[in-house]
Amino acid sequence: MKPKNYFMTSGVGVHKDKLISFEYALRKAGIAEHNLVGVSSILPPNCKKVSIEEGKSKLTPGQVIFCVLSRNETDEAERVLCAAVGVATPEDTGQYGYIAELHMFGKNETESKDWVEDRAAELLASTLGIEIDWQKAWDPKTDTYTIKDRKVDTESVCACSKGVNDSWVSVVAAVVFIE
Repeated sequence: MKPKNYFMTSGVGVHKDKLISFEYALRKAGIAEHNLVGVSSILPPNCKKVSIEEGKSKLTPGQVIFCVLSRNETDEAERVLCAAVGVATPEDTGQYGYIAELHMFGKNETESKDWVEDRAAELLASTLGIEIDWQKAWDPKTDTYTIKDRKVDTESVCACSKGVNDSWVSVVAAVVFIE
């Protein structure tokens, strides 16, 4: 199977039970009704991003779907947690891209999204045999990276939250592949 499309989503769930908290996070992300199979970090060539609504319209409950899933959870009150995924897409969409994921404590949404986008771009650069200083490669004016004269677009989704008393908090972020 080579996916033709993907969508990105995230969610937060809270419940006194860890499993139900995770289920609620998947529900908020809109993917709880599917059987999720985790895959690694490659965005197939010519794989186009679609909206969550368009992507979900092509799925049926119980369907096995492939995704890159980041997940984190805590039962510690006030502990900051995040889950994020970032995608780096080369200018030549006939080449494959990269997906990076983060599940960490203590980072806010901006830090988490920056981290996964930087890492996805760095992973993509490494496939070209290039070590980059991603801070120098980033152009905030065009919102792109330039790696050896090649433009690379990045994007990300993130779920961040804080732990609460007497409950589990779960966060998820995913790149979901569809045909």
